[in-house]
Amino acid sequence: MSGVGPTESRNPIAADLDAAQRFADAIPHGREIGLRVEAIAPGRARFLLPWHERLIGNPETGVLHGGAVATLIDTASGCAVFSALPEIVPIATLDLRVDYLKPAAPREPLRADCRCYRLTRNVGFTRAIAYHDDPDDPVANSVGTFMVGSSDAIFGLGEPARGAPA
Repeated sequence: MSGVGPTESRNPIAADLDAAQRFADAIPHGREIGLRVEAIAPGRARFLLPWHERLIGNPETGVLHGGAVATLIDTASGCAVFSALPEIVPIATLDLRVDYLKPAAPREPLRADCRCYRLTRNVGFTRAIAYHDDPDDPVANSVGTFMVGSSDAIFGLGEPARGAPA
């Protein structure tokens, strides 16, 4: 994976799967639905959402609920932004547009491949796709914007931000 990001980062998420997984696990609803980090690089993240019966949106078809798909994309996109930053600062989703292209296949895990393609001082911009096995056959795609430096919350992933309580 390649992406944007500093060459000398003090951000543990930028290339560390364990740190990226701690980021994902710090978000209660992401942890609850079983999100797993498959790959991480500066400005890039790929997450896996295992299929589970409790995530079904339509009991007649077994298709995943759109909210589970959106949570996968939102969390992975946020992690891509986090991994693009030179150091850990809080972020928050400002806007996330998800286009559902087709139903997710029943009983199949879903992946999201996300890229932070532009990072300014205050906003990270993302693109993502959700797919089963073939990224050229997406279930959904998205674009998002994330506020950089949104609060003093750090998710326990590193040193507190300047001015944040230790």
